[in-house]
Amino acid sequence: MGGRQVTGVEESVGRAAGAGPVLLGVRHHGPGSARAVRAALEETRPRIVLIEGPPEADALIPLAADEEMRPPVALLAHAVDEPGRSAFWPLAEFSPEWVAIRWALEHDVPARFIDLPATHTLAWGRQEDGAGVEGKSPPDAETADNEGDYGPASGPADVRIDPLGVLAETAGYDDPERWWEDVVEHRGVGKKGEALAPFTAIEEAMGALRETYGSEGHDRDLVREAYMRLQVRATQREFEDGVAVVCGAWHVPALRRKTTVVADKALLKGLPKVKTDMTWVPWTHRRLSRNSGYGAGIDSPGWYGHLFSAPDRPVERWMTKVAGLLRAEDRFVSSAHVIEAVRLAETLAAMRGRPLPGLSETTDAVRAVMCEGSDVPLALVRDRLVVGDVLGEVPPTAPAVPLQRDLARLQRRLRLKPEALEREVELDLRKETDAARSRLLHRLRLLGIAWGEPAASRGSTGTFRESWRLRWEPELSVRVAEAGVWGTTVLSAVTAKAEADAVAAQGLADVTALAERCLLAELPEALPTVMRLLADRAALDTDVGQLAQALPALVRSLRYGDVRGTDTGALGEVAAGLAERVFVGLPPACAALDADGAEEMRRHVDAVHGAVGLLGDAPAAGQGNLSARWQAVLRVLCGRDTVPGVIRGRAVRLLLDDGELAQDEAARLMGLVLSPGTPPADAAAWIEGFVGGGSGGGMLLVHDDRLLGLVDAWLTGVPVEAFTDVLPLLRRTFSAYEPGVRRTLGELVRRGPGAGSGATGAGSGIPGIPGFAAELDTVRADAVLPVVRLLLGLDEGEEHIRNNLVGVTG
Repeated sequence: MGGRQVTGVEESVGRAAGAGPVLLGVRHHGPGSARAVRAALEETRPRIVLIEGPPEADALIPLAADEEMRPPVALLAHAVDEPGRSAFWPLAEFSPEWVAIRWALEHDVPARFIDLPATHTLAWGRQEDGAGVEGKSPPDAETADNEGDYGPASGPADVRIDPLGVLAETAGYDDPERWWEDVVEHRGVGKKGEALAPFTAIEEAMGALRETYGSEGHDRDLVREAYMRLQVRATQREFEDGVAVVCGAWHVPALRRKTTVVADKALLKGLPKVKTDMTWVPWTHRRLSRNSGYGAGIDSPGWYGHLFSAPDRPVERWMTKVAGLLRAEDRFVSSAHVIEAVRLAETLAAMRGRPLPGLSETTDAVRAVMCEGSDVPLALVRDRLVVGDVLGEVPPTAPAVPLQRDLARLQRRLRLKPEALEREVELDLRKETDAARSRLLHRLRLLGIAWGEPAASRGSTGTFRESWRLRWEPELSVRVAEAGVWGTTVLSAVTAKAEADAVAAQGLADVTALAERCLLAELPEALPTVMRLLADRAALDTDVGQLAQALPALVRSLRYGDVRGTDTGALGEVAAGLAERVFVGLPPACAALDADGAEEMRRHVDAVHGAVGLLGDAPAAGQGNLSARWQAVLRVLCGRDTVPGVIRGRAVRLLLDDGELAQDEAARLMGLVLSPGTPPADAAAWIEGFVGGGSGGGMLLVHDDRLLGLVDAWLTGVPVEAFTDVLPLLRRTFSAYEPGVRRTLGELVRRGPGAGSGATGAGSGIPGIPGFAAELDTVRADAVLPVVRLLLGLDEGEEHIRNNLVGVTG
């Protein structure tokens, strides 16, 4: 790999003489580099432009000229037989590579990619354990150059240097981004004839860094650079000296180095291969951010996009954007705020010795002037503007798997546009379009394409309404490609996958959940297979806990069938049979349980009770009245001493709520449990089951003096040595009540038994509580008359106002 390295001065002289390629070393996603590349191409007018990127994408370059192509976009490569193994090469409007592509298309100049082919990149990642994360790129793909800005491995720990950080530190800066802004972003294009000067300086700096830190510490870099040198040589033979190369600045010294063809080919020998497909996909500014985990990312893609697109006065235009955002969030920001923020940013830049205000100066000015020193609105500015949620667009003519095309067709028909900014949509399933949208979102979730997530509805809680939280992430394009193995349309793919998932499901609860999702997605062809497997699993499963866990999902599915018009007859039969098996097996399963097992079984009892209530009183074929049978089971649980107290207490409470148990009987059962012969821990567990679990038990005690008196008498009689044992249970029970309920209970206990409670008739007053009496307290009413008169602006006599007050309150 030896050979003398040509200096920047010699390179400039050689280029002037017409020898060698024009090497334009850039920082990926740098607007300053993008402007410099455009100026250099305009000045040198090459016959061909070579760009760092996968050669398989050469056929996709013409699509960049399509009017419907709007960056940020990315080249997506994925293995044909393993779509989850993929790599992205993102390009923004301010990416030098994108500018080079656009310049070549506008000037009818050929453009080619010259980096290591994706067929090797993806196969290489497969061989390295953990190198490629499913749905994400291998280390040197998103872009193909995570190393391009960060340098090679340094030492045995494989820690990469940051060239910008080293250069910034050498120049006396403690922030690489601030140094880059001062040196490149604020530099401008320069005079005519000097377009290549910044690239010469960058090449010399990178050459010095490679000499200092080494350039042969990372095999992947060496292989990629060898391949790029071979491509540059082949292009030079074809186009002679009219060749321009746009690549990561770190690679420029390696491409300039004189090596033999034999040596470069030796590095490429024996590379693994995998068959790949490639296309354009939309990308987002957020995914360009370094915080997203993207190695070649930048801290502020939104800010960089603004610098690139603003024709003049970038600071003033930026402050105007910030003011517009804050106004949209109902914050008061005037034109005066904008003027003062611009002045402050310029003053800070002068104080800090910077040529122009950068992101740090504008951020400080926004915080001080527009946000009044608060970081809360400033976080919104950073999220929406500094980073941003811009989502690119790709023309329909771009290559895509059939499933992707069908999904795009459905999105257009249903007017569900993919957007990077998270938004909530409310769907009324009684409307045909909303019902179709719901079906699509549920089907995509079954395929593992999490474009939408169900959200709690802020309006009606009926089954005819759904709320969804939508956000399109670039990785979902990979999920679509993965799901393409199941079918060519969304419906065929989700049907095939649902049937496969049903066969592979491990437990009854898994099949039940799948049946519910199939009903939500309306999969008439998959549902018979799922229901057959569900019936088989239910017949063989002997675990009462599993059966009780599966029943609520089945019953919910029956409700969905009502609003969606789905035939759920078979599902109803399975649910009734499942309920019967739960009724038979529940009492024996509740015996001899420890505390954790008893609490879990109590939750199952609650779930089954709710499910039976939803099923209603309609008898199923051969099953009789399910509600009556369930009440019989609850009565059995109430009276068995072998059943844990928390379950017995809950069974009594459920019967009482349903009107199947008289209050006198409930009080009698509580009195038996709270008698001195019952261990305090068992009694406390019974109380937790009866009035705990956030089921309204607190209000029951508020409105029933007798039950509250029993609990109070038992609690005051608990022996001192046992009180510590029952305290955690009691705290857990009563801490679940609303603060107002706890306060009322405390007041009732303080008054003592027999003082009256919520059962007291209206208008009779509540003795013992100040302010509540049978008659109006005229003394207290007179005290507020002056204030009322002042508020109402009345000069009428006090007697007239008092009479009005009596009429209102009495």
